[in-house]
Amino acid sequence: MDIFESVKMAVTTLSANKLRSGLTMLGITIGNAAVITLIGIGQGAQNYTSEKLESYGANSLFVYVNYEDAEGSTSETPQLVLSDAEAIATQAPAVKAVAPEISSQLSISYLARNPKSSIIGTTPGFLYVHNMTVAKGRFFNQSEQQQNVQVVTLGPELAQKLFGSEDPLGKEVQIGNLSFLVIGVMKAKGSFGGQNSDNTAYIPITTMADQLSGRRSPYGIPIDSMQVSAKDKQSIRAAAFQITNLLTQLRGKQDIAVISDKSFNDLINQVTQALSLTLAAIASISLLVGGIGIMNIMLVSVTERTQEIGLRKALGATQEAILTQFLIEAIILSVAGGLIGVGVGLSGTTIVGLFTPFKPSVPVGAIAMALGVSGGIGLIFGVVPARRAGQLDPIVALRSA
Repeated sequence: MDIFESVKMAVTTLSANKLRSGLTMLGITIGNAAVITLIGIGQGAQNYTSEKLESYGANSLFVYVNYEDAEGSTSETPQLVLSDAEAIATQAPAVKAVAPEISSQLSISYLARNPKSSIIGTTPGFLYVHNMTVAKGRFFNQSEQQQNVQVVTLGPELAQKLFGSEDPLGKEVQIGNLSFLVIGVMKAKGSFGGQNSDNTAYIPITTMADQLSGRRSPYGIPIDSMQVSAKDKQSIRAAAFQITNLLTQLRGKQDIAVISDKSFNDLINQVTQALSLTLAAIASISLLVGGIGIMNIMLVSVTERTQEIGLRKALGATQEAILTQFLIEAIILSVAGGLIGVGVGLSGTTIVGLFTPFKPSVPVGAIAMALGVSGGIGLIFGVVPARRAGQLDPIVALRSA
């Protein structure tokens, strides 16, 4: 009997017991569906994170003080100051823009409205570094920053809370005990990393330091954070090198660390990949359970089909032919269950994409791997019942019937 005839006979046999075949495939189906869904969600999480990081500023570098020196003791070097950011902006050729920041939870109000929000003091370079745009009005300029002018640009969500449908441009809001003129409203950006840029007010960093937070030190205006944007992807390494050298000269000590958003992205991708693989490995336990189910049902099938096996062997069927017949049935069950599972898994990822910000995607390689594993499980767990069927003595088999 050739292989095609064996496949045809296997399909006929399995079709005659549809309920049993369906229940036998169930474990494989659930396992494949879980694996495909989790891989898709993990890939979607990676894509979402990468897109968010890029949307908040391409070619970004984060500059901060490393307070531990080579011996591990605490350094007395002060934190970054505004003059450090200004030096980077003017003396580092590979740098496109610099955005030092001072953040505060000061109250902001208009008439009787006093919503919770964040106030960020920064520089005009903030727009470029964070890839943000103004929807209405404008952002403050360099001249207003140098003159400590009391102007503010609002995030769209904050503007809605303060003014409702009223046009905020030209109105004055209270920040702390001071009045600030609203000169612009930002384009919606959304939240990421626990910070909602749409519910934030942006003012000149000098105004924040001198008139609101009272930040001054012998070294200048201390800042909370500094983000830098390189000119392009090829300039990221050069920018990091220039920033480190420049601040080392200015501060008299090499206590500066510079990391790129690519480092963050790589780290997050590694974590999400490890998590996805772990969850997929846990889900694949269902495949093992499904394989055991196939073996059990096939063993029962061998017992029930003893007369058929004996008759075929009496008519000249070899042990290899019987073995092949039962192996094909096991593989068909596992591959069919795998195909159904892949379909269910892809449907699951589509549903997840509709109700979450993730856009799950399943690599073709993952689908091929899942189907390959399914077929392999059918082959492995089908060996025992197939060998048992092939080794039956035809006379004993016919007599037991």
